[in-house]
Amino acid sequence: MSSSMQQHHPPPLVVVMGVSGSGKTTVGAALAQRLRVPFADADDFHPQANIDKMSAGIPLTDEDRGPWLDTIGAWLADHPDRGGVASCSALRRAYRDVLTAAAPQAYFIHLHGTPQVIAARVAGRPGHFMPAALVESQFATLEPLEADERGAVLDVDQPVDDLVTQSLDLLRNGSAGAPTAPGNPDLTDPTDLTDLTDLTDPSDPEATHP
Repeated sequence: MSSSMQQHHPPPLVVVMGVSGSGKTTVGAALAQRLRVPFADADDFHPQANIDKMSAGIPLTDEDRGPWLDTIGAWLADHPDRGGVASCSALRRAYRDVLTAAAPQAYFIHLHGTPQVIAARVAGRPGHFMPAALVESQFATLEPLEADERGAVLDVDQPVDDLVTQSLDLLRNGSAGAPTAPGNPDLTDPTDLTDLTDLTDPSDPEATHP
């Protein structure tokens, strides 16, 4: 690809978002591997105080989330040349605005599931600091992607490989109009995302390192 093409088609910066238990980390890491770009799990950026609160079943406040979101935004902003994928709950519009203020080209993939599906997933995930009791509070906090946000919605109740393939299709076709509903992507609004036609090799060992 020529330098002029690279200038007009920057590598994608993707935020895989959703409530706890939606599969953000699994899908995000797999997507980063397929794209051959770095991956960051936003859970790793939480200070210990936040982890202690969530482990005790206490929902985080906006004050708790502020520095954490700034750190994730800084990670995205640090990867404009190579691109990257970050898994982050990004539940509210205001939280996503923090990320896009740092990285305006960020594209959100919202992994959506019913409360019943998510609760079952969280219950089957022993050892994670997010208890099942906080799932309800996360759904109460969640604000769906709005029409002016770059992103799409995918139904979590399907295999990881299918979710990754659908995500690649969305990025390849440059969908960035109104967020698309689960299972019904609208790929009619091409934008300035990289050509991903050859990014299908999952073998790069550097793919998931920040």
